[in-house]
Amino acid sequence: MERRTFLTLLASTIGMGSPTADAQQVGGMRRIGVLMSYPEIDPDAQAFLAAFRDGLHALGWIEGRNVRLDTRWTSARNAEEMQRFAKELVERQPDLLLGHTTTAATALQQQTRTIPIIFAFVSDPVGSGLVASFPRPGGNITGFMVMEPTMASKWLELLKEIAPRISRVALLFNPTTATYAEYYLKPFKAAAASVAVEATALPVRDTSELESVIAGYARESGSGLIVMPDTFNDAHRAEIASLAARYRLPVVCPLRFYAEAGCLVSYGSLPIDNFRRAAQYADRILKGEKPGELPVQAPVNFTLTVNLKTAKGLGLDVPALLQQRADEVIE
Repeated sequence: MERRTFLTLLASTIGMGSPTADAQQVGGMRRIGVLMSYPEIDPDAQAFLAAFRDGLHALGWIEGRNVRLDTRWTSARNAEEMQRFAKELVERQPDLLLGHTTTAATALQQQTRTIPIIFAFVSDPVGSGLVASFPRPGGNITGFMVMEPTMASKWLELLKEIAPRISRVALLFNPTTATYAEYYLKPFKAAAASVAVEATALPVRDTSELESVIAGYARESGSGLIVMPDTFNDAHRAEIASLAARYRLPVVCPLRFYAEAGCLVSYGSLPIDNFRRAAQYADRILKGEKPGELPVQAPVNFTLTVNLKTAKGLGLDVPALLQQRADEVIE
């Protein structure tokens, strides 16, 4: 009995079977390079990375003890900086790389075909050339999608529900950062045709064009706007919401932080959730699994937010049923 008790206490002392012990057993300090597509001052970007850290911690990966994160903050608008930081991270020869968006993941993949890469928030990973297929990505990369392309029809439905008199709708994006634009444009145009609404692609290639493009589009009555998931749009979410209000355009946006910035309605997945799930893939890869054999995963949680203050400014009455369906109503 004494010997059995001693062994039990010994196992408890060294943490056998605990997540921390499992992580430590894979060998020494592991390094993860992280390439973010938002600047470091962005509070949402900080929350995303914190979710990844928390997910790692829950699985036994403790910063400073058995894992170290090397993070580079950038902007999708600065392609040269993105490429420079991707190269810098790869040259450090980490055990794993995490790319925030399509532009970040692409920059990392261009620098290495051997170091494992996880992407956290990518549109059209197959069409963008990142993976061969969802179930078996192949190569050195896998990760998590932004959302399905059919979301474009959902955004149009919401816009028609809250502003039924619209007769034309534009999809706003930057062709440089949203290289996957057709992924959303095709179902958007199909959905618009089914409800007899004129569909327009509204490309904006530079910050200086943003107001002139939106103002020019808004000149015709019956216009509505949908914002494509795009790091350029993300960076200018407050400006887009402000311009839409100024030119009296009802606008539906893809992520919650747009509604917080003044967008009329937002509906889409939760980036922070993808970063938590990315930590699970990081754990599996650091313990020996191959990224090319881990399936690309679609989002599982979505949130609908309605900004009543913006609706009031536009003279729109938000249907009671829509408010009841919303996960959050901003008054």
